[in-house]
Amino acid sequence: MFTRRAFLHTTGAAGAAALASFRNDGATRVAAAAAAVAGRPAADIAADESYWREIQQAFTLDRTIINLNNGGCCPSPRVVHEALKRYLDISNQAPVYHMWQILEPNIETVRRRLAAEFGCDREEIAITRNASEALQIAQLGIDLKAGDEVVTTNQDYGRMLDTWEQRVRRDGIKLTKISFPVPPKSMNDLADRLIGAITPATKVLHFCHITNLTGQIFPVKRICDEARRRGIKTVVDGAHAFAHFPFKSADLACDFYGTSLHKWLLAPIGTGFLYVRREHIAGLWPLTPAGEARKNDIRKFEEIGTHPAANHNAIAEALSFHEGIGIERKAARLRYLRDRWAMRLRQNARVRIHTNLDPAQSCAIGNIQITGVPTAKVVGRLWDRWRIIATPIVHTEYEGVRVTPNVYTTLEEIDTFAAAMEEIAAKGIETI
Repeated sequence: MFTRRAFLHTTGAAGAAALASFRNDGATRVAAAAAAVAGRPAADIAADESYWREIQQAFTLDRTIINLNNGGCCPSPRVVHEALKRYLDISNQAPVYHMWQILEPNIETVRRRLAAEFGCDREEIAITRNASEALQIAQLGIDLKAGDEVVTTNQDYGRMLDTWEQRVRRDGIKLTKISFPVPPKSMNDLADRLIGAITPATKVLHFCHITNLTGQIFPVKRICDEARRRGIKTVVDGAHAFAHFPFKSADLACDFYGTSLHKWLLAPIGTGFLYVRREHIAGLWPLTPAGEARKNDIRKFEEIGTHPAANHNAIAEALSFHEGIGIERKAARLRYLRDRWAMRLRQNARVRIHTNLDPAQSCAIGNIQITGVPTAKVVGRLWDRWRIIATPIVHTEYEGVRVTPNVYTTLEEIDTFAAAMEEIAAKGIETI
């Protein structure tokens, strides 16, 4: 068990000072907490509330509400938010100098560190404002002609499907959307459905690493390996994957990968990245035109005009915070929180869980339905009565409440949600 006594012992003579100054130095405390549990299995640490209390206190939160919609965007730890504000203050002193000459060049440090975390070359990472922008660079930048086919799923993110639909209208391409059950029969079934939809006209496979609707993880490498064997490009939506659970780019083998960093990395809102396999950089058109001299340069995808340097520079602090916890511990804790409510509620006869709880197929994200009660009304009552923020998912084939805790979420908050869902299932909406 990680205790306050262990924390003070780990930090030595400076321990008391660190406790006093934590409001401005959360990273130090997180590092000390990590040192105190070093060597213990991640699954063991996942249930150590003393350790996770140190992580929780690294955030400035409104604890009068329970935020279970971290799949949208997450609050940053104090150390990240303070860095963002500090960089904004520096920029404002003389933006044309401090922003462009002092801060902007440091994006290369962020690029290097993101590439190391993702496991690719730094010259394959473009820093973007979100996953949508990153993915649209690939979607709109790949050369396709009338009759060329893109295969995707009907559970991919709506904005990405809209982007392909625009290419259908503009360029005359064909868009095929496959369906799959929730939860799916198996990982192999998911791969078989996508691969089985390939035709001689197929040029691109586009699918999620982990879906935003139910948290289903896809067998990315198997799909991408087969696509590459057939000469088909792969665009993988990793909006919810990066810094959520362990993987490297070699585990994916995709051609293009887009993610947001204001979700599970806890970076400032408006940050993401695009990975482009080096061999595809020259042939991929950027959203905002860049000069011919940058044809082979990953930075051509960052040509968006004047923008703040503060957002992307503060990613460095988010990476340090993330590394201080460790991805194995983080994923174990997120699954622990998910399982705490899911295992309790799955016993209820009126509940359907649309997420496969196998650790290989999901992590923090879960989707739960109370049968006979409209999901939108469930979410509304969770907010009105318990001040719980959750997300209503209403798909043509199913519906349910999407639940996404994060490392700052407490067990009391999880238990409050579970009890609220039990009460709604037992009494309905109208009587509570």
